[in-house]
Amino acid sequence: MSQIETFYEVMRRQGITRRSFLKYCSLTAAALGLGPTFAPQIAHAMETKERTPVIWLHGLECTCCSESFIRSAHPLVKDVVLSMISLDYDDTLMASAGHQAEAILEETIQKYKGKYILAVEGNPPLNEDGMFCIVGGKPFLDQLKHAAKDAAAVIAWGSCASWGCVQAARPNPTQAVPIHKVITDKPIIKVPGCPPIAEVMTGVITYMLTFGRLPELDRQGRPKMFYSQRIHDKCYRRPHFDAGQFVEQWDDEGARKGYCLYKVGCKGPTTYNACSTVRWNEGTSFPIQAGHGCIGCSEDGFWDKGSFYDRLSNIPQFGIEKNADQIGTAVAGGVGAAIAAHAAVSAVKRAQHKGDQE
Repeated sequence: MSQIETFYEVMRRQGITRRSFLKYCSLTAAALGLGPTFAPQIAHAMETKERTPVIWLHGLECTCCSESFIRSAHPLVKDVVLSMISLDYDDTLMASAGHQAEAILEETIQKYKGKYILAVEGNPPLNEDGMFCIVGGKPFLDQLKHAAKDAAAVIAWGSCASWGCVQAARPNPTQAVPIHKVITDKPIIKVPGCPPIAEVMTGVITYMLTFGRLPELDRQGRPKMFYSQRIHDKCYRRPHFDAGQFVEQWDDEGARKGYCLYKVGCKGPTTYNACSTVRWNEGTSFPIQAGHGCIGCSEDGFWDKGSFYDRLSNIPQFGIEKNADQIGTAVAGGVGAAIAAHAAVSAVKRAQHKGDQE
């Protein structure tokens, strides 16, 4: 008999009907961007697989990733924590503390060697042998290495764990580093953002539990399902960008009309994340919709890339600073040149053909 209940067993014990369970699987498939044919696969996985033990560690960070995680709506975080996974250790969310909490951590590592997921929020400082971050009387650096040794996989929550974030910004006196600089022998899924979107976090866990594998990752180790497109690509202000309509300064006429925020520093054209599609607070809004440009918080080293309000200077897109008449003239000129070139080539060919006949 399984030591850990399956997801479905927990749901039935909580009084959830079969109909509601299947509806949940369909909603989960939609949240992950999968087609309706994947709902039966998710249902089968939930019915047959044990809940996965998860150890959640905290290094140098502000806990914003946890704050985001507990606000997930699709699926609800209570369903993730209480049903989908067995969150055995998280010193922020667990009731235990002190020696009791540390004993639970060690017990989980020993009991589920090679089976548990290590989720890491924050990063380790290397200076002074890691003494800038102490957990349970020991450097977090040591705790991280110990917990990662027997983990099946590691999830780097947020930009702190993924890239280093503000702790690693110049001059970085603690020598804070992202976790992949310390853990080099385990697969690491990076879920950057300051913080990441709640549904992105729960979506990554749901995918891993359903399919028993890591989601497809890009070359930087981020899940492609959420980080394959720039915020700019799906931004509702994109038509204004293409039309050359920009906010020139805060609270001007362009700002009131909802024009593109590119000129006041929006980093959407260089930032890969799901903000403009998944959005925040159950899909209510995201920073650009609230009137503030993207600051690029999910990109590596964003703290050291200048002011959040500095305009990007290397985005040569069609329509920037041009009106419709100028664009139309340029296109007409290009078409005219192409017609003239084609006519010239045709004339040469006709002359050559006539010469061959003679």
